[in-house]
Amino acid sequence: MKIAISSESTCDLSADILKKYNISTIAYSITLGDKVVTDTPEVPAKIYKYVAETKKLPKTSAINESQYKEHFVNLLKDHDAVIHVTLGSGLTSSVAHCKTAAEKLKKVFVIDSQSLSTGVGLLAIYAAELRDQGLDAKTIFEKVSARVPHVQASFVVDRLDYLYKGGRCNALELFGANILKIHPQIVVKNNAMKPAKKYRGKMERVVSEYCADTLAEFNTPDKTRAFITHTTATPQMVENAKLALQNAGFKEIIETTAGGTITSHCGENVLGILYLNDAQ
Repeated sequence: MKIAISSESTCDLSADILKKYNISTIAYSITLGDKVVTDTPEVPAKIYKYVAETKKLPKTSAINESQYKEHFVNLLKDHDAVIHVTLGSGLTSSVAHCKTAAEKLKKVFVIDSQSLSTGVGLLAIYAAELRDQGLDAKTIFEKVSARVPHVQASFVVDRLDYLYKGGRCNALELFGANILKIHPQIVVKNNAMKPAKKYRGKMERVVSEYCADTLAEFNTPDKTRAFITHTTATPQMVENAKLALQNAGFKEIIETTAGGTITSHCGENVLGILYLNDAQ
């Protein structure tokens, strides 16, 4: 059985990783004023420019049923089945459209990641590894679905400007955070983005504290791989995150740049570590 592994541009996997694991993607669209652009690696720079000039956030558009159907039909031309890993259903209406399209085609298995960014990517890579081991589509679907609750996805945010513009914090919180140099942690929990711990100081030190806290709280990781995913970050921020993951024993540490979705919600200088937290 020839099986296609598929995801979305929101999985934030680089072109090299997608090629390595033979993962196909379908892209979201992002609206910048009167322009609609496809979510590509070039989009974050356009978003920063747009927000700086207009003081408004871009809008992300859900993928509709016909777009999913076209994507799946194309994959089924050369494959017997498709395993598709979506952005979390609590973050987008796309998942409902995806499932409707899949039901009509019968040979498409949809996994709601209940996560975002490389949290989605971790599941897609796992699915690809199972495919390469020769497992059938139903078994891959069941095994990947079982790991969904164990995705550790979180980020630490430099400034609250984007979250304020998006209605996720009020003006008083924004003012206080900027004055006191507070950097909030955002976690994906129960299929939603939620604020967690708050840090103070320079982002380089904050990243080290955030990584230490995250690894202590989510302390049963599958050490096969972890992602360091950021919008923009200083080399020292990345190095501090890498050191924390190395000390925790991760065998593969992959740095990726977040795409338009994370950028639209969180802005610049945002960094997260993401891994599967289900080791015994």
